[in-house]
Amino acid sequence: MKIFFVVFSKEIISFMRSFMLVLVVLYSFTVDVYIAGSGIQIKPRNVVVGYVDNSGGGISQKILSHLHQPEFLPPKAFLSQKALSAAIFNKEVLVGIIFDSNFEKFYREGKNTTLNVLLDATAASQSLTTLTYLQNIILDFEKLTIPITIKSHKLFNQNADNHSFIGLTEMLSVITMLAIILTAIVFVKEKEEGTWDIMLLMPVDPKIIILAKSLSQVFIVVAGVILTLGFVTFGTFNTPMNGSFWIFILLTFLYAFSTAGIGLFVAAVSKNVMQVAQLSIIIIMPLIFLSGAWTPIYAMHPFFQKLSLISPLRYYIEGSESLFYRGTSFVDMLPYLAGVSILGVIVYWIGFKKIGKLF
Repeated sequence: MKIFFVVFSKEIISFMRSFMLVLVVLYSFTVDVYIAGSGIQIKPRNVVVGYVDNSGGGISQKILSHLHQPEFLPPKAFLSQKALSAAIFNKEVLVGIIFDSNFEKFYREGKNTTLNVLLDATAASQSLTTLTYLQNIILDFEKLTIPITIKSHKLFNQNADNHSFIGLTEMLSVITMLAIILTAIVFVKEKEEGTWDIMLLMPVDPKIIILAKSLSQVFIVVAGVILTLGFVTFGTFNTPMNGSFWIFILLTFLYAFSTAGIGLFVAAVSKNVMQVAQLSIIIIMPLIFLSGAWTPIYAMHPFFQKLSLISPLRYYIEGSESLFYRGTSFVDMLPYLAGVSILGVIVYWIGFKKIGKLF
């Protein structure tokens, strides 16, 4: 144990002396998470709407008056559909509305009328959400008498605040990236600095060296997570923590431990830091895409749904969201803890055996 803590402490001190590495970790766990949480917008924000009004009436202007800040900028008038289409092509306008010459006449006569909408589908999320806004505005004008009252109850995120959700998702992705890269760099630096052979001559069990070096980086990642929770997740975005904070830290440790195993594998096959970066990206991207971080698991192809079962990030994300938003109890968290633990032991054992062959 004494040798373990000596190696462990040596890696922590080495990390603290590496100014650029400390800066990268601090940036990733604070500024990067903040930018993702505050910068990515799912609902409309400052959307530019253009329109061509050939109806010459007041109904069109009443509809347009509902498009106001902060969701929409003041609508811009165009003389023709051709000019409006050119503005959408040049990304000056996101959504275009065309009122036909008979629009108001047919509306007042109770006849079927058409409202033409042009969407820039290169910004699909914003434009399609804007279309939903427009549909709701038109339904308000229709005053349909349907004997049904729809009452929506927003569960777990009553304010529909996407800032805290995206910020949390970004933090989970950062953990994946840093746990892999930091663990791999610890060993690859020994190769680059020419101290690998010296390390091999140390009268220390290689298993202790591997375990101490990798766990030191897991400790750094967990410390970074606590930093993010304090300053960004709780401090800036006011993300609710309805479950146990300590269960989340335990889940984070288990997940960081499993991704450290991937880092050991990367370190075993890499000769320099550049190769570490290249291999890490190749591994990290599929992990994130299969985790449900950006696309719900149920929306994936059945093959990828089954493939996601071997991604520890899937269990980590589902468990973290359950703790933060649903307040899941420890008993209900056991499947997520078991998923991360089992996959973590398997992945870490593979990485441990792979790099152990170099000693």
